[in-house]
Amino acid sequence: MLLHGLMEYALFLAKVVTGVLAIIAVLLAISGVSRRQRTPEGSLELKHLNGKFRQFRLQLQEQLLSGKALKKLYKDEKKADKAKEAAHTADQAKVFVLRFEGDLRASAVAHLREEITALLQVARPEQDRVVLCLESPGGMVHGYGLAASQLQRLRQARLNLVVCVDKVAASGGYMMAALGDRIVAAPFAIVGSIGVVAQLPNINRLLKRHDIDIELHTAGAYKRTLTLLGENTEAGRRKFQEELEDTHVLFKEFVHEARPQVDVERVATGEHWYGQRALALGLIDEISTSDDYLSRQCEHAEVYELSFNLPQPWLQRLTGSLSAGMQQGLEKLLSIRFIA
Repeated sequence: MLLHGLMEYALFLAKVVTGVLAIIAVLLAISGVSRRQRTPEGSLELKHLNGKFRQFRLQLQEQLLSGKALKKLYKDEKKADKAKEAAHTADQAKVFVLRFEGDLRASAVAHLREEITALLQVARPEQDRVVLCLESPGGMVHGYGLAASQLQRLRQARLNLVVCVDKVAASGGYMMAALGDRIVAAPFAIVGSIGVVAQLPNINRLLKRHDIDIELHTAGAYKRTLTLLGENTEAGRRKFQEELEDTHVLFKEFVHEARPQVDVERVATGEHWYGQRALALGLIDEISTSDDYLSRQCEHAEVYELSFNLPQPWLQRLTGSLSAGMQQGLEKLLSIRFIA
């Protein structure tokens, strides 16, 4: 009875999946025609944050002041503009702000790499500064490894890098943050989680119970260690754990090289800490929000926010969201290795 129910459910599920895939195929075909007609190229956007903060201030003051006080404000602003223009030189320091919102696959690296490539064309070594506003709970090893490698390009170019964390920079997120010359975090930002985790469901016993055989053929002793459907062995488990431990060692070595002042063995337990505790452990260098930090930078430097944007047709956004959701669900089910 149970087997019959499972077979009916499997048949129903197959029909649903087939229908969804058919719809996606049609949408992809239409989207492909659209892309052939017009292929959008990515564009860089540069925002002057000094002007943004000033505009906010003036809007409030215009509402609060009136009469002579408002006239005096306009007069003082004009004087300040003239003085600033007279003092402005080509050598004035600039601060470039980047933002990274991390997900399981560190997919924002696609934008980060373009932003850094553009930035390296204009930023002046040992003079200009880069501020990365980072939010990430971590994710897959290779995705965050690539994201960290992009930040290493800034170090190699001798550009000062400050990482600001308002909410979370854990695991793969902290791997990125560790590359900052200075890490600034909010009082209750989550920091750390220097560890590795993996999980994998196994339904081999359920299949055996219903006389369903699974054949797995490999070439190479450790081409597969643990599997979803096959029968796992102690040797496979030992090898899988060995790979996890090796990944953890690489993670610890990376943090130690980036922040030698940190007692890595003390903090590389997989635990996380809030901002104030992280400061005491040397995981960060300053307690502050990114808003306060950027406001202070605007007092003595020209601050620009740089972002890379790739416009997408609605069909591409829809199919991309569907495929990303399916892929993330599969990754969670078959999670191989996460530094989270």
